[in-house]
Amino acid sequence: MSAILVVDDEPHLVRTLAINLRAREYAVETAGDGRSALTAFHESPPDLIVLDLGLPDLDGVEVLRRIRQVSDVPVIVLSARTDSVDKVEALDEGADDYVTKPFAMEELLARVRVALRRDRDTSEPTLPPFATDRFTLDFDERQAVVAGSPVRLTPTEWRLLEVLARTPGHLVTQQELLREVWGPRYGRESNYLRVYANQLRRKLEPDPGRPRYLLTDPGQGYRLVGD
Repeated sequence: MSAILVVDDEPHLVRTLAINLRAREYAVETAGDGRSALTAFHESPPDLIVLDLGLPDLDGVEVLRRIRQVSDVPVIVLSARTDSVDKVEALDEGADDYVTKPFAMEELLARVRVALRRDRDTSEPTLPPFATDRFTLDFDERQAVVAGSPVRLTPTEWRLLEVLARTPGHLVTQQELLREVWGPRYGRESNYLRVYANQLRRKLEPDPGRPRYLLTDPGQGYRLVGD
């Protein structure tokens, strides 16, 4: 049974989410503010977090930032903020998905299933390590070593690299990446890809502003190339 931590300061919404998640046999813990969420997270690490940004004490982005310092647990941001800047900031801090309020419960539940499946799916054949003079990616162990030092990558970052590494040097379209990484309902959220490509370049590239390994074909997609 997967454990889900729901963090939101709207009691009615928390109850509704808890009822719907428990009805689908998830174990649910709830928190109404950022500090309570961090305490619950450390006392009993969940398999997934549904996180509101507009919390009464700590901002949700700060909660996400603190979680990402120690964990790669999938995080779905749930927020009334519709500005693209807020979405980019949340994704940039390591959120796996962003759902805007108001939302359809079935859509959120579908995204929960996708995030959990993406984090745990081991059915695909293991990819060989991808190595360059700068970094090595071990997909089997999910270990990244950059310039001789280990670097933490989130589950979504790993999944994105896995899709690209299946066909090194070849273009993978934006639509294919979105559907493979985030699920079949996606295909137009190119801002997700821009954010994650920038994150990965900061972690892997010697000069993120002039990438050598994770390349963009403007308006088309991305490719992962070796030396």
